[in-house]
Amino acid sequence: MIALALLALALAMDAFAAALAQGAAGAGRGAALRIGAAFGFAQGVMPLLGWGLGLAFARVLQAVDHWLALILLSALGLKMLREAFGDGEGAPRQLFGWALFTCAIATSIDAAAAGLTLPALGVPILLAVAAIGATTAILSWGGVLAGRAAGARLGRYAGVAGGLILIGIGVKIFVEHQFLGG
Repeated sequence: MIALALLALALAMDAFAAALAQGAAGAGRGAALRIGAAFGFAQGVMPLLGWGLGLAFARVLQAVDHWLALILLSALGLKMLREAFGDGEGAPRQLFGWALFTCAIATSIDAAAAGLTLPALGVPILLAVAAIGATTAILSWGGVLAGRAAGARLGRYAGVAGGLILIGIGVKIFVEHQFLGG
């Protein structure tokens, strides 16, 4: 159970960082619930997907997951940077609809690969994915609220920081997988 808790926390960190960026963009309590639910759902489904695909497709997934994360998160981050500098409104717009869905999936791509290791933990698969999803949902909800508190003080800089965080997450995932064997 301790290994499952640590795995759930580790997998939730990318979503937490993205949630902080959304809070900095001005997301409120209602959006915190929506964002927490989207990130939690994606983080719960992706390990289940990875587990279901099994070892037969592990090499294919591992060969492209870091590229997908880099491209999707960098695109969202660049969009946030453009909005922070472009229209003079300060903070970027919040993620909704397909943009939120894309961000939730992009931050949970590693969870699909982690799903392949879930049998080694010796816990039921449904318990594992529920723990991962719930941990991510709670941390993302809190991340939005914390980001909002900081974002109100930082204005445009919060939008820039949010964009850089998303790009940084994408680069981190890419470097870990491409060069560090992650």
